[in-house]
Amino acid sequence: MNTIISEILSNTKTIAVVGLSAKPERPSYDVALYMQKQGFRIIPVNPNEEIILGEKSYPNLSAIPFSIDLVNVFRKSQDCSEIVTEAAKVRAKHVWLQLGVVNLEAQAIATNAGINFVMDRCLKIEHFLIKK
Repeated sequence: MNTIISEILSNTKTIAVVGLSAKPERPSYDVALYMQKQGFRIIPVNPNEEIILGEKSYPNLSAIPFSIDLVNVFRKSQDCSEIVTEAAKVRAKHVWLQLGVVNLEAQAIATNAGINFVMDRCLKIEHFLIKK
């Protein structure tokens, strides 16, 4: 198992989910609900919703008034550089781009900011595999 993934999952309590949908049929909702049931605090980042999974939704990472361990991104690959730049500004410790989301510029931004970075992997699947 990837040691960065193990380190991220071991040292994370709060997960800001950028692009979290309020629709239960969406992958972002499924992954966030699973992680919430595993004991992680999920912070929705979606400017179009007020509450998702019982938590206040924020319009962006900068609006969250407390520290974030992990930023989990469910957005198009081309949106990720801006999101990772914001994650660095709010001093998030880790950034995770979901399965199918790849952005090498975002990876370079995270690396230069000293942020642990995972891309094109599913947080739910990786957590499940580590837990086994």
